[in-house]
Amino acid sequence: MKSITQFDQEKDTESLIFAFSKLIGLADLSKKVNFKRHSLVSLLMVITWMIKARFARKSLYRCQRAKDFTAKTGRNVLNDGRINWQKLVCLTAVKLISVLKPVIDRRRRLALIVDDTLMARSCSKKTELLAKVYDHDKHEFLTGYRGLTIGWSDGNTFLPVNFALMSTKKKENMIGSQPVTTDQRSIAGRRRTQAQRPMNTVTVELIKQAVAMGIPAEYVLFDSWFSSPKMFWQLKQLGLDSVGMLKQTKKVYYRYRGRLYDVKGLYERLAASKMHQKTDYLYSSVVEAEYQGHAFPIRLVYVTKRGSKGKYLVLATTQYKLHPQEIIQLYGRRWQIETYFKVAKQYLALNKSQIQSYDGQCGYIAVTALTYDLLAWQERQSTDDRTLGDLFYLMNEALPDLAFEEALVYLLTAFKEVKAEISAIVEQILDNFIKLLPVFIQKQLLRTT
Repeated sequence: MKSITQFDQEKDTESLIFAFSKLIGLADLSKKVNFKRHSLVSLLMVITWMIKARFARKSLYRCQRAKDFTAKTGRNVLNDGRINWQKLVCLTAVKLISVLKPVIDRRRRLALIVDDTLMARSCSKKTELLAKVYDHDKHEFLTGYRGLTIGWSDGNTFLPVNFALMSTKKKENMIGSQPVTTDQRSIAGRRRTQAQRPMNTVTVELIKQAVAMGIPAEYVLFDSWFSSPKMFWQLKQLGLDSVGMLKQTKKVYYRYRGRLYDVKGLYERLAASKMHQKTDYLYSSVVEAEYQGHAFPIRLVYVTKRGSKGKYLVLATTQYKLHPQEIIQLYGRRWQIETYFKVAKQYLALNKSQIQSYDGQCGYIAVTALTYDLLAWQERQSTDDRTLGDLFYLMNEALPDLAFEEALVYLLTAFKEVKAEISAIVEQILDNFIKLLPVFIQKQLLRTT
């Protein structure tokens, strides 16, 4: 496969976006997601324009006017409540996965990853369904939404496959206006009703939709917030095994050798039995969980919590035949969704939407997901070790870090010129550092030496 070359002209960016749109069949997908065309402006044209705006690091209010329509027309399409943005993201992922399928090792465990992220809107007050949202990092309530996301992973590539912009049902936490419609006959009404349901309920709904549309997966990965016997059981009924981190609570019990234990009590029971601790984990045991009269086996794995002496984490899976090391390795893949949130916020302005319409914000998230899909597609084709952040800046028209790169090349070149005067140790450190640099900087260094 060909690696990406640096896109330093606008036409190159347009060509890449066009190639991506053709690959996923965006023109045909427009018909499947209920886009109603009332003019010559197509959904393909609008999304292409919005993706270009992301790479130019400009808002939809400040970006360059499209050739065939105004910015207002583009925003009107984004705010169209009839468009099924969730379905668009999902069908795009289905197409990309089909493209990747020939190169995916059959032994790979395909997994869906679940998580949510804070979508802060501190300057908004009247936006529809805006709510007080608890920030787990700052341990305080902020104004905004929770962006619930379902992603797909083969271990190498992560793709967002479904999402929901979550609000609240509690009146005391509602800041913005009430939903403009709750008519379940419309996409807009169902979208708003979904935003006010419990997040775990919506999670199962989104996963069910993704699987029904053709997303291939064997496992679902999630952290302790989503973990419960109910979640494990519901996903098992969909034909999916789960791997999640358990809450260390006394409200949930598991049956082990005829007796009920919470996770802490079971740890003490295993420790008292003088069970030998392994190198990669502390203890592992198959227990019985229960939900609404249904008993089913799960494997618990106790893992040492790094940096916290005497503390541990508890992983659980319904695929109890997996070896504990495989469970730990599989759960580690969950970090990919955190990378997605970081890239989407840092490079793709996910958290900087100025759109006031609830439908428009859902559309904004969908376009962000498609833009990330484009980067992930290019990363998978690349033969070098550039990160998604590197790829973004290669496509960015402004290339704001170019001055820094030139300065870095100059500095390292100067070091090379005086390397005869420095110690062998420093020279080795310098060589090792250069090997870790992006390929395009290494090439510049080679040209200057």
